[in-house]
Amino acid sequence: MPSDFDKGAYPEPPRQTPAPDKQTALPDPALILSKLFYYSVDVPVTTLRGVVDGIRSNNKSVYYHQKFRRVPDLTECEEGDYLCYYEAEMQWRRDYKVDQEILKIVQERMRACYQREGNSHQQNCAKEIQQFHEASRDFQSRYGDLGGYASGRKCLMKQKQRMMEAQAESA
Repeated sequence: MPSDFDKGAYPEPPRQTPAPDKQTALPDPALILSKLFYYSVDVPVTTLRGVVDGIRSNNKSVYYHQKFRRVPDLTECEEGDYLCYYEAEMQWRRDYKVDQEILKIVQERMRACYQREGNSHQQNCAKEIQQFHEASRDFQSRYGDLGGYASGRKCLMKQKQRMMEAQAESA
């Protein structure tokens, strides 16, 4: 530092941090409240939670995915069997949700490959891209154009229409 600097503009920093000047002998009320809360609420709740968790760890119940039996398709239901119609409809809805999740998983894999590979994703992610295109094509052919009120009956009619068109093209 030059010898002619202005000490008023650039004062020297203090050598030590001064000790707080305590004005009263009474303890801090915030400290008292925090200790009161800790010992009256936090300690009992934490202790109770530890006891309950210890009991639960001894009696752990095992959870599995719910498994449904496969029910007959709408084409296999007898006429007027409304219970069979309902079960087939619920089976179709479960299958629809499963197919949606499968498509989401395949799409996530493809996107992760895109992110991982960067500019060379066309050559390095060809398998994932092909798998996604096949899955989306199959999903679209089965569930596409069913609308917001899709049902097993509509899907069956769409499949029937597709089969009739294929027979008309081959004839």
